[in-house]
Amino acid sequence: MSDAIKHECGIALIRLRKPYQYYIDKYGTHLYGINKLYLLMEKQVNRGQDGAGVANIKIDVPPGHRYISRYRSVANQPVADIFQKINKKFRKALKKNKDKARDARWLQENLAFTGEVLMGHLRYGTHGANEIENCHPMLRQNNWRSRNLVIAGNFNMTNVDELFKKLVSLGQHPKDEVDTVTVMEKIGHFLDEENQRVFDRFKGIYENPDLSDIIEDNMDLQRVLHRSCRDFDGGYAMVGMTGFGAAFVARDPAGIRPAYYYADDEVVVVASEKPAIKTAFNVEYEQIHEVKPGHALIVDKYGEYGEHEFVKPIEKRSCSFERIYFSRASDPDIYSERKMLGKLLIPQILQEIDYDLENTVFSYIPNTAETAFFGMVEGLEEHLAKQRKKAIMEGILFEKDLDRVLSFRPRVEKLVSKDVKLRTFITDDSQRDEMVSHVYDTTFEVIRKGVDNVVVIDDSIVRGTTLEKSILKMLDRLGPKKIIIVSSAPQIRFPDCYGIDMSKMKEFVAFRATLQLLQESGLDNRMDEIYAQCVAAIESGNASATNYVKALYEPFTHEQISNKVAEIVTPKDLKADVAVIFQTVENLRKACPNHSGDWYFTGNYPTPGGNKVVNKAFVNYMEGKGVRAY
Repeated sequence: MSDAIKHECGIALIRLRKPYQYYIDKYGTHLYGINKLYLLMEKQVNRGQDGAGVANIKIDVPPGHRYISRYRSVANQPVADIFQKINKKFRKALKKNKDKARDARWLQENLAFTGEVLMGHLRYGTHGANEIENCHPMLRQNNWRSRNLVIAGNFNMTNVDELFKKLVSLGQHPKDEVDTVTVMEKIGHFLDEENQRVFDRFKGIYENPDLSDIIEDNMDLQRVLHRSCRDFDGGYAMVGMTGFGAAFVARDPAGIRPAYYYADDEVVVVASEKPAIKTAFNVEYEQIHEVKPGHALIVDKYGEYGEHEFVKPIEKRSCSFERIYFSRASDPDIYSERKMLGKLLIPQILQEIDYDLENTVFSYIPNTAETAFFGMVEGLEEHLAKQRKKAIMEGILFEKDLDRVLSFRPRVEKLVSKDVKLRTFITDDSQRDEMVSHVYDTTFEVIRKGVDNVVVIDDSIVRGTTLEKSILKMLDRLGPKKIIIVSSAPQIRFPDCYGIDMSKMKEFVAFRATLQLLQESGLDNRMDEIYAQCVAAIESGNASATNYVKALYEPFTHEQISNKVAEIVTPKDLKADVAVIFQTVENLRKACPNHSGDWYFTGNYPTPGGNKVVNKAFVNYMEGKGVRAY
């Protein structure tokens, strides 16, 4: 994605189902669980470079021994930083106690991160400073093991203000009004109540310390999650651990955020992406299951697991941006979907270049658009195969014409590469645009100046800033007749509020293009009308019912907005003609039929809170407020 956005946290959970000694004996190392967690997290680093954190629970260590461990980091390579610290701790302790390296009991009583339940999190902050306090896992501590809670998640809530008020009404005093704290305290509150419920049930029958074990054995985490999450409005995949070793992963009722699991007789494993599980545990894709929307995968203190409904599922609307950009393309389903996204753009591309393939060079903006590029080339090959068949069927008079038809291939070049060494922070504002324009390098002398078209595919176009400040200027230096920028995603018209950092409408180039079209068409009053509707809905408490901002786009076709985007992103001194092609929503649905979460393109939000957010976001724009709407 040439326009960088922050997005999508990653989660990981491992439950060792055998005694700790088992893994030392079988795999010859006390680091089996830690090594697997490291792999799970490293294979999801695409999901979070702002920070990372890990936590670990030991089951049934004697009183007086630490049983919860946590490390977090906001270093440049946070995952590596965390595991280097853990390994350093192990090396230091075992240097003095070499004979204890295979003694599970000694390790668990003397070393951190030797527990049976391991959690990892990769943070991509959609808001808030990049500080260690904002990194998951979040910890809620208590002297009773069953009241300890560790939470990490990939989520955003649209109704944080209501949830905060609910906590206050319950008598709590939350330290911050953000969704991370709110979610932690909400689940923690009902975990406390569940403890009390079980305590009241068995007190008088059992005495301490036996009563503590009875409480742990009889706690109902499904009930805790139902009571905690029933009024959540948002997208979430949350992993949690209790102090006594029970764990869960809970997924939102629309399945917006992803969560997958694998289980055998040794482990239960959860991650945000299937390839991470496959790589770390060398299992087949068909052995990896999706956590069902509205369900929690719950693993009890003894390692027994099952999926349980904790909120009623609604229509599944899993995030299509996962398929277009966020998740790794090593997932075979995602790989084929991204290729199809590229292939389905061929009719629009051919029309834009007037079917002049001989004078057109095809390329991509690295690296996430590479798979869509392969699909685009495959689509071109299929088009040429049809043309060859047609030419042969109609009859070719000369052998040289037949040779030309049979041998012609699309012209494919790598025109754009990113110079990761270049940094732009060293310059003043007056020179910043010039420096930014050199972040990318180009391949020279492969374009015939004034003759060739250049078609470059990107996975999405959000703001258009990088196109205007860097990529178009860079491509123009090659001397093409025309530059066609192709987005494998549709036009981003509406804010996201479920975990992606796309919350301010003024940043969307499709939105800015529509405003210009309204002005040029004498429809400025439409903005005022929609603004009045949004304000009235917010004031009356009905903002969740309708997305009024949809009406903003109704007067114009997909092509009109695309053409205006091309005008906006074209620098004034550019020599080449510029066109911008966006994927259609219809083709997105063809390519990704099982992932219908497309609200950022269509405005069709999966939860009522989405409508409230978009209406408020438009009001913020009209009132000049540069804040997010949730």
